[in-house]
Amino acid sequence: MINTIDKCDTKKRYIIPDFLRGAALLGICSANFPEFALYTFQSPDIVAAMPTAGIDKVVKYFQYVFIDGKFYTLFSLLFGVGFSIILSNSARNNRNGLRIFYRRMIVLLLIGFLHLLCLWAGDILILYAFLGLFLPLFRNASDKKLLIYSVVLLLFPVLVDVCITFFGWNLSAPVIRATQYFHDKAGITKNNFPVWLAEADSYVDVLKFNLAGAFIRMQEFIDGNRAFKVMGLFIIGFYIGKNRMYANPEDYKKSLRKIRSVGFVVGLPLSILYAWNAMNGYPSGLAGSAILYAISVFPLSFAYISAICLFYIKKKERRIFHIVAAPGRMALTNYMMQSVFGIIIFYGIGFGLGAKIGLVYVELIALGVYLVQIIYSYVWLHYLRFGPMEWGWRMLTYGEWLSITLITNYKNEKIDQKHIF
Repeated sequence: MINTIDKCDTKKRYIIPDFLRGAALLGICSANFPEFALYTFQSPDIVAAMPTAGIDKVVKYFQYVFIDGKFYTLFSLLFGVGFSIILSNSARNNRNGLRIFYRRMIVLLLIGFLHLLCLWAGDILILYAFLGLFLPLFRNASDKKLLIYSVVLLLFPVLVDVCITFFGWNLSAPVIRATQYFHDKAGITKNNFPVWLAEADSYVDVLKFNLAGAFIRMQEFIDGNRAFKVMGLFIIGFYIGKNRMYANPEDYKKSLRKIRSVGFVVGLPLSILYAWNAMNGYPSGLAGSAILYAISVFPLSFAYISAICLFYIKKKERRIFHIVAAPGRMALTNYMMQSVFGIIIFYGIGFGLGAKIGLVYVELIALGVYLVQIIYSYVWLHYLRFGPMEWGWRMLTYGEWLSITLITNYKNEKIDQKHIF
């Protein structure tokens, strides 16, 4: 039986969140594919010997300036927006919003766990789901407190890195030991690590790598203080959703213009400095690099968002918004499909291009994959209501059968309150 919520909810669907998700998917793909291609793991000598070494250096510099950190920032903000939508819609339909939300996070945690072990050790879903469990703690906070909490959390990594610098802490030591244990069991060494996946001749080899890689991912989260950053962004997203800023961007044009101007004026030059710092081995040190990250990545990310919203206000009838929104409407499916594409293209069990091509070719492949995702997402949603992963996620959350066959559009669509990611 079709869930009655799908029949009776008349809340309008807004294209801005989907468009932002769709745009973020390109950035996510561009950021992640150098790791899928194993380019990130190659030694400087091997990278320098590639025919595309010169242009690769330019591409890498541009990555640090315009991509690194900017698009997980966007995804994290949208997650917070989604949380506010779940609570408001559940309250309107007399449902237990917190119960639904926690079930949704638990299902996402399981999906992330499977993604991490079975597809790619660079998964972000586990962290999102885990931190999402703490979001309800902020649901009754005032707007002022939400903004204060978010700023504190976004800047807290600077304090952590200062303490690490002065006191010599090694917070990730336990997971480093765990990584070494699983590397030893699998036979992964310093020499074969950069080519292990490119030379893998069975899926079992991929699983062995991912098992150890899961702990490398934990180390990245710990060393990068990612939990504090993501939580701060979640809260900003919740603030945006709570005030329904995505629904009426016209009412915030003045603020959006100010954020765009300040974001680009501050974020762009500091992102250039951040890129120089990263490309030259972080001469600013751990604490200095943390400061550069905070004052460059976040302002430029907010500038992107405000610029997109202002462009939408002026050109909302442009078809580009519906085209890019299509992959954004099935962002979970497309995020995981990027891992599938990465395995097929770069791993030894697929075409085996990993560790063989330069960064410029990797990024062109990433762009190609994204264009393919736009095409199949647009076609899929012309006939069906949800992406396949979104459909399964909703049904597991609600424990009920949901129709996938309703044809919808942004002009007359009836959205259910389960729309989030």
